[in-house]
Amino acid sequence: MTEPILPQLKPIPIKDRLSVLFVEKGNLDVIDGAFVVVDLNGVRTHIPVGSVACLMLEPGSRVSHAAVVLASRVGCLLIWVGEAGVRLYAAGQPGGARADRLLYQAKLALDDTTRLKVVRKMYALRFGEEPPERRSVEQLRGIEGARVRKMYELLAKQYRVNWKHRNYDYTEWESGDIPNRCLSSATACLYGVCEAAILAAGYAPAVGFIHTGKPQSFVYDIADVFKFETVVPVAFRIAAKNPQNPEREVRLACRDAFRQTKLLQRIIPTIEEILSAGELPIPKAQEDAIEPAIPNKEGIGNVGHRG
Repeated sequence: MTEPILPQLKPIPIKDRLSVLFVEKGNLDVIDGAFVVVDLNGVRTHIPVGSVACLMLEPGSRVSHAAVVLASRVGCLLIWVGEAGVRLYAAGQPGGARADRLLYQAKLALDDTTRLKVVRKMYALRFGEEPPERRSVEQLRGIEGARVRKMYELLAKQYRVNWKHRNYDYTEWESGDIPNRCLSSATACLYGVCEAAILAAGYAPAVGFIHTGKPQSFVYDIADVFKFETVVPVAFRIAAKNPQNPEREVRLACRDAFRQTKLLQRIIPTIEEILSAGELPIPKAQEDAIEPAIPNKEGIGNVGHRG
């Protein structure tokens, strides 16, 4: 008797996935065909890796080769972070970047004129108004910084939080006050989701426009567009309660906020809208280009799919 022919598995579009999960103090492995995290007592907790956009691995976690292979095949981004996500050490890229999108992004970033157009679009989307005319990228960065500091003050006042300034020491996490710890945990969640979307669309996290010189410069650029409508209000709302475990409460609240605002459905279209402000055509992929690591013979349908 012949084996039944099953349809080829395809990665779930990133817009339909759970946003982000944190894993600490456990071993990630594939056991009996399931993606699980195993604690010190041998208890297995199943993780639906194919329906998660990003797994953030905190100190105390280990990951097997089989787990990395499965995460890559289903398009789940693995990110190694510090305690509570305050530092991002490394990221495993699933699917493979598309050279045409990467070259398009680099061309926009390297030309002063197109870069300024993209930065102005980011400013307009973030603040809901056009930026001042005849300003350089550095001048817009300064204006943005002043507005951001004022927005922190206004939100702190709204939620009745004792706010001094944005500051934390990543080498001593517990030394930060509750509002800063909540903000760091909230932005870490947002950074993970944004990086997963950037890689899914075939762009480079390091090639930024406002932020430059860091491995996640473009991640910070895109995250800033959504930050004050998603995670910053959440962080101040949690900080106002002065909770015993602020990091955990912030993560859960961010997960709910991402779902309510349909963030994963919006990130990639927003990236396309921002880059289109540079008014350059997207180059076509070369005929001899290497196929993506996650092939899909029927076509991906939209840019929200891995690969």
